[in-house]
Amino acid sequence: MITSSLSLRAQAALERMEARLLAEFNPERPWRGQLSSSAISTAIAIFTLRKAGQETDRQAIEAGQDWLRRTRNPDGGWGDSPESPTNLTATLLTWFASSGDPVMGATWLQKHIGGLSAEAITKAIRQRYGHDLTFSVPILTMGTLAGCLGPEPQAWKRITQLPLELAALPRAWFRFLNMGVVSYALPALISMGLVHHRRAPSRTVPVRWLRDRLTSRLLAMAEGMQPPNGGYEEATPLTGFVSMSLIAAGFSDHRIVHRALAFLRHSQRPDGSWPIDSDLATWVTANAVNILLEPGSPPGIPPAEKRIILRWLLQQQQVRRHPLTGGAPGGWGWTDLPGAMPDADDTAAVLLAIRRLDDRKTGQEQAARQAIEWLLSLQNHDGGIPTFSRGWGKLPFDRSCPDLTAHALEALSEWKPAMDPAFAKRIHRGMARMLRYLSKSQTREGAWLPLWFGSQAHPDESNPVYGTARTLLALTRLNLPATDPCIPLLQPLIQKSRSFLIRASHADGGWGAQPGAIPAIEETAMALAALTRSGSLLDVEHNLKQLLDLTHDGKYLPAAPIGLYFARLWYSEQLYPLLFSISALRGFVHTKAGGRRPHPLPTRESQSSPQS
Repeated sequence: MITSSLSLRAQAALERMEARLLAEFNPERPWRGQLSSSAISTAIAIFTLRKAGQETDRQAIEAGQDWLRRTRNPDGGWGDSPESPTNLTATLLTWFASSGDPVMGATWLQKHIGGLSAEAITKAIRQRYGHDLTFSVPILTMGTLAGCLGPEPQAWKRITQLPLELAALPRAWFRFLNMGVVSYALPALISMGLVHHRRAPSRTVPVRWLRDRLTSRLLAMAEGMQPPNGGYEEATPLTGFVSMSLIAAGFSDHRIVHRALAFLRHSQRPDGSWPIDSDLATWVTANAVNILLEPGSPPGIPPAEKRIILRWLLQQQQVRRHPLTGGAPGGWGWTDLPGAMPDADDTAAVLLAIRRLDDRKTGQEQAARQAIEWLLSLQNHDGGIPTFSRGWGKLPFDRSCPDLTAHALEALSEWKPAMDPAFAKRIHRGMARMLRYLSKSQTREGAWLPLWFGSQAHPDESNPVYGTARTLLALTRLNLPATDPCIPLLQPLIQKSRSFLIRASHADGGWGAQPGAIPAIEETAMALAALTRSGSLLDVEHNLKQLLDLTHDGKYLPAAPIGLYFARLWYSEQLYPLLFSISALRGFVHTKAGGRRPHPLPTRESQSSPQS
């Protein structure tokens, strides 16, 4: 039992947090959130602008350098975000961007990698990224262009020459080629292959001739993949790497470079920094909707605003084959900005959101069917769901992931009753395969490991508590009749994951990334939400009190770097602790708040008013 005082405290905290979330609503882009600033992005951006050599960028470069100086960790290095401990990648890129300034990370690098020689740097990067060349080649390319890896052309011998000529082959062949980069990194493959070719051409005459002949065609391909705003994947690192390489290869006047530089200039923040990506507007909006409109809880969004959000989400559905992934139409990306790629997690989130936003539950079947077709076509041979495409299957982002699979499973279960019998049977077959994958990917302890989330405190940077909680939460929300043949597959998965989370709880009542870890807001909220909905908490009052204490009753919600970006780069998102905590508290409060009216959302006029 929960004491009345704690129950009132939880309800007050929930109302406070919901009011804060709803106050950030904007009719133009419902929820945008804010990603943490990034030392990696800032270093890459100022280095690229310096290479562009335009006097008008001097102020932006100086502002970026000042931000890096202000956010240096006490040990003399940098982490991916200002809240992150120092790591090799962020510190090395900052040192490169500062032209080897000994004050900018040199001491930390000497201590942790055994010196500043080209050999020491190359060895450290290869140990960090292994066979995945997607980020190791760009880092070493930037180091070479900065003059930190020795004189050219000898320095290029330390960098694997990306097989840029293979980019000209049909995309369907890529899965059979051992290219060492992920399937959505073709702009980097082309640009860095070209700079390597132009600065240190192959000694093999036929290879050199072929690359010369293909240059114009490959540049046209890279340009066709570039979104109108110039930002590849809305990402400063990728856009910067592409543009610095093309500038160094002699293509500074190319349209790709002009658009990329415009994106970098536009993306700089007032404090001088750059984020890792523009934003996650679609992702946080869909998650906000799914939390505030969860079935069984009082609706948290007024009808007029629900219609606005529904229209906004539907407008973002991909209607053409994507130029980067080659994926068919039907999915959603993480933002409404043009550089986003359709992916499984965002598509599942939006599928759930449009189902909950449409009060009549009619009229969206065509959009939903196309999205479901897209998700099912994504399904790997092991039954799981990867992030962007079935891809090449050789690197992490092309592989199946448990929490993405569970999220897709939840979305399919919601829409299956609305589909015709033949398509519903196809959905059912896909769902059964997903459950079998989840059974195989669950650890002996009952955990699932996420791909896009982690913990900097965990020995291998994983976050089994978050991955398990998120997967369990999706499984407990499946819309399945009691006679569904998937039920026997589902029950043991839920039981094992419940047991893992209960054992993982800290003595104080909260959760960290792993069993016994110091409690944190994000993990505590996610585990609490999952266990509440599965009816498995052993000590409700103890767990609830810990979340309230961690958040100071909803008044203190600092964002921690729990998110993992491409190449395992850390970021925080300011709305994560708020969204996760609302989800957890709604599990306790909604039964006592059936008559509670949703907070009014601000109109465009009230947002612009000084009094609002």
